Amino acid sequence: MTAFPTFSAPEKTPKKATQPLPPSDSRERVSAWLQSFQDSVCEGLTEADGAAEFKQDAWERPEGGGGRSRVMRDGKVFEQGGVNFSEVWGDKLPPSILKQRPEAAGHRFYATGTSMVLHPKNPYVPTVHLNYRYFEAGPVWWFGGGIDLTPYYPFEEDVAQFHNTLKGACDKHHPEYYNTFKRWCDEYFYLQHRDETRGVGGLFFDYQDTSGVLYPMMYPGSPLDTPAAKYSEKVGPVENRSWDDIFAFVQDCGAAFLPSYLPIVAKRKDTEYGDRERNFQLYRRGRYVEFNLVYDRGTIFGLQTNGRTESILMSLPPLVRWEYAYTPEPGTPEAKLYDVFLKPQDWANWKPE
Repeated sequence: MTAFPTFSAPEKTPKKATQPLPPSDSRERVSAWLQSFQDSVCEGLTEADGAAEFKQDAWERPEGGGGRSRVMRDGKVFEQGGVNFSEVWGDKLPPSILKQRPEAAGHRFYATGTSMVLHPKNPYVPTVHLNYRYFEAGPVWWFGGGIDLTPYYPFEEDVAQFHNTLKGACDKHHPEYYNTFKRWCDEYFYLQHRDETRGVGGLFFDYQDTSGVLYPMMYPGSPLDTPAAKYSEKVGPVENRSWDDIFAFVQDCGAAFLPSYLPIVAKRKDTEYGDRERNFQLYRRGRYVEFNLVYDRGTIFGLQTNGRTESILMSLPPLVRWEYAYTPEPGTPEAKLYDVFLKPQDWANWKPE
């Protein structure tokens, strides 16, 4: 895991690179930070839970690379949670990458990331997910990642606090980062077959590099005719960004996680609940399963690169239920989730009435 691969020239002549190559020590720097980030997140969550600890499972990938999976079970606060680090490399690029960046064809690849999903016991504490990652293949490189909140019984002040903490991290680097990546998050964490968002959003970005010629928008996702894409196009490319600039932005996003989430945990973890709230939590967890198995890019990439299945599916909740044709009773807290919180809102500017 510590011996990084040497990438040889491809057999076919590649397309001319449209951006500077990354620093010679890029993989070492990103890998070191991601592992340190995993450590700090686990320490903060262990303290917040106050009972359970993370168990580590180190693994190796036969094709190249490996990782360390850390899972917490049956805690005082967290029913199950995982914080994973992985770095993999190999010869065969997965189809999901070639579809977005065909100029990477013919090159060996390197990918690393830290991902996390927490499923709390108390229905008043939201599920949360984050993932920050880095990819290289010849002249192609980029950073990606994001964080989103999936509450069951949300409170406006909690959601606003979460979003404003993320906005503070973004504003240190560009005044439009939050506005753009918040929109991409609302669109990415969306279940098309349910016509609803997964939760109350956060940040999502991908393919962040310095190649403003081929990819003039801040997020060159697909499809490109959505409101988020049109907003990105209006903002235009971020000029004069370097590899170090983007890496620093990702690091600040990671550092914002604990301050954005732990205050919500502290405020809601002791709220009393009964069977009704628990059953609704388990029902809504089903949406999490549906998204991760149908749409999630990290899941798809991991399976396509022959990653470790147990680590890839760590994000799924330990208990879940489905109910045929469920409709919340009007006027209930459950109905408010659907009517208010599962619709994109300007949470950073929310003010109490």
